[in-house]
Amino acid sequence: MDQTEIDAFWRDTQIRGNLNPAAAYLGRTVDEALPPPAWSFGTDDREADELLALVLADIKTATSSARHEYDEDGQDLPTPGMLAIVMDAAEHPRALIRTTSVQVVRFDAVTAEHAWAEGEGDRSLEHWKQAHSDFFAGAGSAVDPAMLVVLERFVVLASGPSRSRADVHQDA
Repeated sequence: MDQTEIDAFWRDTQIRGNLNPAAAYLGRTVDEALPPPAWSFGTDDREADELLALVLADIKTATSSARHEYDEDGQDLPTPGMLAIVMDAAEHPRALIRTTSVQVVRFDAVTAEHAWAEGEGDRSLEHWKQAHSDFFAGAGSAVDPAMLVVLERFVVLASGPSRSRADVHQDA
């Protein structure tokens, strides 16, 4: 991951995402000082690019994860307002997203609406359950109806094509 490229993307998307329209008057906020976390969807390069394409096409507006993973990693749950930079498989920043809502529900309580918002496969709840059963099982999680799942909705604030390293270093 090239931090210089992430920093350049962050500076650019702060402006295009209209994150602090009063910056000229009020100065930068603490939240603007450091770029948000940068990560990719999925577990491999193919999934990272496929899921990113769905995000950029405004088809994928939600995601989900196993609740216990946050506890095991010592991480806080996402909260509305959180920002993230979504990377492509080559670890180039491509989208700035903001979390709009977070719910923790049982696996068997995930709705068809959420499955549709995740945008994957045929977008049905049946597809979501099968794909996520496989995903969670592949990550070592025993999937049962009572398993807690974190459902996250998000919006894309700004996106952009991957920039070459030469372009990034010229900006720095």
